[in-house]
Amino acid sequence: MNYPKELNYVKSHEWIRKEADGIVVIGITDYAQDALGDLVFVNLPETGDEISVGNPFADVESVKAVSEIFSPVTGRVAEINEELLDSPELINDDPYGAWFIKVEEVTEEEEYMDAQSYEEYTEQL
Repeated sequence: MNYPKELNYVKSHEWIRKEADGIVVIGITDYAQDALGDLVFVNLPETGDEISVGNPFADVESVKAVSEIFSPVTGRVAEINEELLDSPELINDDPYGAWFIKVEEVTEEEEYMDAQSYEEYTEQL
C-alpha cells in the first residue's frame, strides 16, 4: 500500500492535504480503494454545501457495495472533482490524485494520523 508522507489520514480511511491558502483537500486512501474494489459510481456534494466532522459527505459504489465517505473537517465545499462523476475508476488508478472535494472556512478538524501511524493502524485491521 502507498501512504504519501505529506498527507494526513483518519481512521475512516480518508486522506487530507492542507494547502497554503487554508483549503483542505480530501480523498480516500489506497487502503480504502483497494478494500472497496472497482468503483463504478461516485456521488459528491454540491459546491457551497456545509459539511461537518464525522458525517458523510459523499458515497461511492463499487462492484461489491455502496460506502459512505466521511468528512474529517467542518467547513464549506469550495470545489468538487467533477472528473470523478464521469470516471470513478480514477480513484482506483490514483487514489491520491483523484481528490473528492476541496473545503474552505474550516472550523473543526478530526484528529489526524501521519503516514506511519496510518500504516500501522491499517496493519491491525
